[in-house]
Amino acid sequence: MRDKPPATFGDRLGRVCLVAFCAAVVVFLILPMLVLVPLSFNAAPHFTFTEGMLRLDPDAYSLRWYRTVLEDDSWLRAVRNSLIIGLAATTIATVLGTLAALGLASPHMPGRGVVTSLLISPLITPIIISAAGMAFFFGDIGLAQTHAGLIFGHAALCTPFVIITVTATLSNYNLNLNRAAASLGAHPVTTFLHVQLPLIAPGVISGALFAFVISLDEVIVVTFVGSLDQRTIPRRMWSGVQEHLNPEILAVATLLTLFAALVLITVQWLRRRGVH
Repeated sequence: MRDKPPATFGDRLGRVCLVAFCAAVVVFLILPMLVLVPLSFNAAPHFTFTEGMLRLDPDAYSLRWYRTVLEDDSWLRAVRNSLIIGLAATTIATVLGTLAALGLASPHMPGRGVVTSLLISPLITPIIISAAGMAFFFGDIGLAQTHAGLIFGHAALCTPFVIITVTATLSNYNLNLNRAAASLGAHPVTTFLHVQLPLIAPGVISGALFAFVISLDEVIVVTFVGSLDQRTIPRRMWSGVQEHLNPEILAVATLLTLFAALVLITVQWLRRRGVH
């Protein structure tokens, strides 16, 4: 096997430019979120860095806004609503999305392209149009301003993410395993539970995590369909921005950013585990 030719000056320059461009994109995307973190520890009720913070004065930093959030009933109610709606919507979306992905992965599926386009259409439809349609539809069937309405609405928005994630995982799945199990007399349900599901589990879990994050971040459907009793964390943050601007919102934003980072790390770990 011949050795690779030495890198030329143009190759090295291109690699440096590519790394610099990627770093600039990362800074552009991440820096606005990272600015919120130190501001959430501001001892003063301001959205700007004080002179004490710039001098790294310990007295200029405080956990008061985190304590305020944990002691505020409206924030705790929003957290409870977000968890109830998010977990229920994620469960529904994961089940429906996984079943849909299994059907779309079948080579015998008629009209697969059309069905796929319909199932992932919520991704390209403006969210305000979907929210307005849900408000009218759920109002007619009595689900408006209820937890059930928000759960079904979030599940409709989250299911396409599960479909895409599980479908990508199934693209690497060997269908001969199903045929081998069937030749040994295994029922299709048994084959799915004991052969297929364990192998595609990283993709299913990744899709579920994406669905939960989407539900946790959603605010427009909650505004159209929910009531004051169904305020979620994003809806509470939006109300706080309109009613009384204070660093409590920065504290909550920091916690949500940390949670999103943990989800991304988990998804990446699951992806590598699925590959290996």
